Formats: sequence, structure tokens, C-alpha cells
Amino acid sequence: MSKQKEFNWDDFDTRGFGEGYSKDKRAEMEALYEGTLNEITEKEVIKGTVVGINDKDVIINIGFKSDGLVPASEFRDLPDLKIGDQVDVFIEEQENSLGQLVLSRKKARMVRAWSDIEDALANDSVIEGLVKRRTKGGLIVDIYGVEAFLPGSQIDVKPIRDFDIYVGKKMEVKVVKINHTNDNVVVSHKVLIEKDLEKQKAEILNNLEKGQVLEGVIKNMTNFGVFIDLGGVDGLLHITDISWGRINHPEEVLNLDDKVQVVVLDFDDDKKRISLGMKQLTSHPWDALSAELEVGSRVKGKIVNVADYGAFLELAPGVEGLIHVSEMSWSQHLRNPADFVKVGDEIEAVVLTLDKDERKMSLGIKQLTEDPWTKGDMATKYAVGTKHKGVVRNLTNFGLFLELEEGIDGLVHVSDLSWTKKIKHPSEFVKVGDELDVAVLELDVDNRRLALGHKQLEENPWDTFETVFPVGSDHKCTVVSKNDKGAVLELPYGLEGFATSKNLEKEDGFSVEVGEALDFRVTEFSKDDKRIVLSHTATFKEEAKAAPAAKKVVKKAAPAPADTTATAEKSTLGDIDALAQLKEQMEGGKK
Repeated sequence: MSKQKEFNWDDFDTRGFGEGYSKDKRAEMEALYEGTLNEITEKEVIKGTVVGINDKDVIINIGFKSDGLVPASEFRDLPDLKIGDQVDVFIEEQENSLGQLVLSRKKARMVRAWSDIEDALANDSVIEGLVKRRTKGGLIVDIYGVEAFLPGSQIDVKPIRDFDIYVGKKMEVKVVKINHTNDNVVVSHKVLIEKDLEKQKAEILNNLEKGQVLEGVIKNMTNFGVFIDLGGVDGLLHITDISWGRINHPEEVLNLDDKVQVVVLDFDDDKKRISLGMKQLTSHPWDALSAELEVGSRVKGKIVNVADYGAFLELAPGVEGLIHVSEMSWSQHLRNPADFVKVGDEIEAVVLTLDKDERKMSLGIKQLTEDPWTKGDMATKYAVGTKHKGVVRNLTNFGLFLELEEGIDGLVHVSDLSWTKKIKHPSEFVKVGDELDVAVLELDVDNRRLALGHKQLEENPWDTFETVFPVGSDHKCTVVSKNDKGAVLELPYGLEGFATSKNLEKEDGFSVEVGEALDFRVTEFSKDDKRIVLSHTATFKEEAKAAPAAKKVVKKAAPAPADTTATAEKSTLGDIDALAQLKEQMEGGKK
């Protein structure tokens, strides 16, 4: 096969094309033509001119040897596009398999957008974007056709509770971060606000002074107060400075995002902590009190607080009076204020003291009723010897306080509870809240003193015991307890006796033990001291010494010189029936 001959224009019959041009002239013309074409590089953005438009494509001339086609769909955002307009296009290929120049406006816009975004980050410039939708944790903003993420914390300086209100709206932002790996862009609107607020903040702080009235927006609420944005500067409105009246939580009278007027109460040297007030912008309610209000006036109000020492009655928002617990009842026994009132009760009271300058008032509710101690029938109703029933209100070491009626208390001394029982503390006999029958022992109306007794409801059994347990008489006793000094004995009829240690010796030489029941002889009897002393040893020793004592007692009881032992026994047996009846009465009284 012969070698193909190299193409030569001189050998080609152009039939008029280039006819008359010499070789040199033709070379010159080719050079001029080549000079009209642009040098282009793939994968770059270049400006082109629209030279044709049809339904499918837009023909773009970029000064290359051939024009490029761009799908018409990439120009939807330019409905008024016309021939002669210049647009940015991205060169994908200089020549594809069909010999066509491949261009893309979409990619050109994307490349240009990223370039503009990088410039915005480098130059800290402001970009206007369109909020497209809400996403987890923030918003998606369209900037230059690129979707950027706007975190919720970067939307505003105050917390945002509803992101949806920004969707579909334009917003100025700044690029704060670019991640080329994931093609992520993070923007912020907050930085723009902060920049403006810095100037406003500096101006506010420079002019800040006590008593200055400012307008702010509630940005946060707590149980102790409200934080208010004064325009880049936060101040605290304490709960006690919101209203003259009592409130339990700021949300009772205020709402988030409310615009409020406040006054500067105080601030520190650095002006970092600013205390604000709201109630101070209105006159104090005390100044509006009626001139007719005075000591003795009856007032109505609502209980707003109950403490251990009393309760506070609110007559009007910001106007309160204290009802001390001692002014709640005529009773001298103080009780818990909660027994009389509770928060929310609407009651009437009497003004006891009033100081409008100090804005203090004390009130009483017992004054609404008559003092029971001043009633005319007091001396008759509670005369000495009269019998009554009351409720145990308080116990002390020396006795108990009994409430006979509202405001009338009396003292029952511990020694006046029982004739026979040795009671060390009233709690051994009764408890608070129990009902108790008593007799009046003493009445002093002037000093409001009432002495009461419970045992006085019964006759004194010691008058009978004196004849039942004479000195020298023997009785079966049980040892209840022992100590170094002696033993406590249980005598008949529930009485207690005592025997010293030396009088506990038994006939076999051993000592009487706890729980043993043996005969004991009375060696000492005192009705006034309610004391009986006995001896077991005396029952079998020193008969001669015990006999004179027995004789002495018999002589007092019976003047006839009869057999002393027999007389004592007869006297004892003669009183058993009476004592048994007395015992039944005592047990019935206890029940």
C-alpha cells in the first residue's frame, strides 16, 4: 500500500476559494483568523453572549471557534433573557464526541457562588439570603444558590422558641464556617445583631444612672425574678420589685417577650449587674389608704401568708397587716396559726396598731368577740368547787393546761391529778387532746388565773387509809423494785410503800427479792406526805419494840385498856368494807 500523500492546498482545486492568493498571503490570512479566536481552558467560568434561543437550548458564543449549547432549563430564573445578554457559563468540554463545545450555566453559578461565599468569609461581608425551610436545630438559608445552615443559637441574641416564623423571609447573614469536604456552609444572623448591640450597649452603659427609666423585653423568667434585655444589656427584675402585692411566680403577671417599662434601682461598679424595678413606677398603695382608717377600725382582706408566729392579711395589693398568733384567740395557750386561718381565707379583723410612715399595721381577730374573762357571769360560772370538763392543750413538767372554753384556760398541777398515784409527769396520766373532768380550786379574774384539780372530784382516801394502815399493823405486800436504799412495795388497794434495806432481811438471813409477796409491818404512816414505811424483819424480830408502838396507837383509837393487838385488827377489819366501796368509786372515776 502506497503512502498517503500529504494534503497540499496548492494541489487542491478550490474552484474560486482562495483563488488569487499567494502562499504567503494565505498564511497571513490564516494568522489573522486564528487571532480572532479565544484561548479557553476547560473547567473554568467565562462570560458568553447569547446568540440564539429556542425551546430546548440557548446558544452561547464565548469567542471560540464554535458556539456552545446550554439547556434552556438552566435559565428559568431569567424569564426575560434575550439575544445579546451576557451570562456566566462553565466550560465542561472544548469538544465532545460530536465536535460540540459543552457549556453549563448551572455549574457556573455554583462555582461563582462558592467563590463569593469564600470571599464573604475572608472579607467578613454581609450576605442576603432566603430562609427556605426549618431543619433540626436551626434553619436552611439559600445564599447564591447554596444551601447554608443557620443554627438556632445564631438566629438572635435572645432564645428563639418558634423557628417557623422565619421561613420564606429574607435575612442578612455572615459566613462563619466553610467545610469543603462536605460542601457545608454555616452562617449567623446573631453576629450582625451583636455588632449593632455593642454600640447600643456602650451607649446605655455610659448613660446608665439610678432612677433612669428604660424599656426592655423579657427574655427569661425564673422563680426569683425576670431577666430583661435593655438593648444588649441584661438587667434583673427581682420578684419583690414586680408588684406591690405578693406574687408566687413572675408568670402570674408577666409573659416572655413582653415589652415593659422598668427603672434602674442599682448597679455595680462594672455595670455588669443591674437591678431593675417595676412597682417603683407606680405610687405605693399605702399612700392611697383612706384617711378614715385608724386604730379600732374593722377591715376585710385575704390571708396571703401563714407563718409560725402569725398570718399576714392583705387589705389591698401591697398593703398588709400582721395578725400575731396571740391576737387570734383569747386563750393564753398559744397554738399554731394554721389552726385558725389558711392562705386564701377572706376574713375580717380589727386594726390594733397603725404606722403609715413606717407602713406597718398589726391586726387582731379575737377582738371581734367579747373577752370571756370580762363576762359578768365569770365569777359564778367558775366559782371555787364547781365542776367542769375541758380539753388538754399543753403538758409541762409541773402540770397541764386545760381549755374549758375558747379563751378560758386553767392549770391542773401534777400533784392534783391523783390521790394515790405518785405521778412524776402529766404524760403518765393524760395526753394532749384528751378530755378531763376537773373541779375549780382557785379563781383570780383580775390576773386571769384558774387553778383546777382532778383528784378533788373524789374524797381523800387517805382519811380511810389512816385507820386501815396504822403503825404496827401487818399486811401482805409484793416487792415491786429494789435499789441500794431499799425496796418499793405494792400494798393492798393500789398503794405504794417503802422498806429500807435493813428491813428486808428474812428469817433465814437472806434479803427479800423483787416479786416476793410477804408480810410487812407498818412502822411509819403520814397522811400529809402520803407515805407508808414498812418492815418485813419486824414481823419476826424485836416484838417487844413493835408492841409499844402498837399500844400507843390503840390508846389513841380506844381509851379502854383492852388487848391492843385485837383492837388494831378489829379496827382494820371494820374498815375493809368502806375501803372496798371507796376503791370502786375511785376506779369508776378513772373510767
